[in-house]
Amino acid sequence: MQLTTGLNPYGLSYYLGLQGKGTPRHNPHGKGLEGFITLTEELGGKAIELWEGWLKDLSDADLAGLKARLDGLGWKRVLSSGLQNCDIDLLLRCAGALDATYVRLALTPILCGDRAAAGQRWHDLVHSVNAKLEAYAPLAEAAGVVLLIENHQDFTSRELVGFCEEYGPSVRIVFDMANTFPVAESPLDFTRVIAPYVRHCHVKDYWVQFTPEGFRLIRCPSGDGCVPHRQMFDILAQHNDEMIACIEIGALEARHVRLFTPDWWHGYPPKPAEDLAACLLAAQRNRLHEDAEWRTPWERNADHELIEYELAQYRKSAANLKALGLM
Repeated sequence: MQLTTGLNPYGLSYYLGLQGKGTPRHNPHGKGLEGFITLTEELGGKAIELWEGWLKDLSDADLAGLKARLDGLGWKRVLSSGLQNCDIDLLLRCAGALDATYVRLALTPILCGDRAAAGQRWHDLVHSVNAKLEAYAPLAEAAGVVLLIENHQDFTSRELVGFCEEYGPSVRIVFDMANTFPVAESPLDFTRVIAPYVRHCHVKDYWVQFTPEGFRLIRCPSGDGCVPHRQMFDILAQHNDEMIACIEIGALEARHVRLFTPDWWHGYPPKPAEDLAACLLAAQRNRLHEDAEWRTPWERNADHELIEYELAQYRKSAANLKALGLM
């Protein structure tokens, strides 16, 4: 499989000026799109994921200039937004202008697999996802664009495949390789189910720290945590001749998956014990001790550490992936 690897911006949210917008903790000197392109070039990336917010104020001339620049660098590109709040007309227009085949869409704001906490809102969100995909898939097909739906800590592997089969070839999957744990699936099991439908990967990783209620997922450089990226790409290669992948580091807030509590399971179908055991076993790899510090600089209010913290994790990720032959 030909793998083209680059960067995703979300793990650089403070450095780029995305984190804490409108609050006193926002970084007013965020580097934005220009800084993101510079870092991608520094790390030797050959693909880039472009946040919708950077595109909305660009004129046709600006888009043409950006396309020419990316063409000159030889980079593949993916546009990125969220299904619940995206401007689909803008995304499809920009995809055409930038010669981008793929538009990544997070489906819901649910995190940590916690459907129970959402209550009735979870069912409303599922209805909304179906309605929006039904409306947007034909628009994407007409524009020659593929909508890539992400496992954003909300849907299981089989549910994602169900969306792809329901709405056709203009709906496929962007695989966040660390987000199998929040829905109680092991990385390899999840990969085997979705592999034929994956077109783009977020090469993310987590350190896992077990708690009395379940486990925390703590951001770390890709390749330092529990995710077996090499084995996962080997499975994907059985179904794909080429793939775009972008390094992504997790959020500045740790995710607490409380699957040892009965309420957490509300909204999920029954799960075979063997499947849950595979998830818990996979989470043991490179795990953090229960007494280890798990808070990021953001969670410790150490904002002065954030820029170097984010950049160091991306640089270490790139080094790890190059050592694995994945970049």
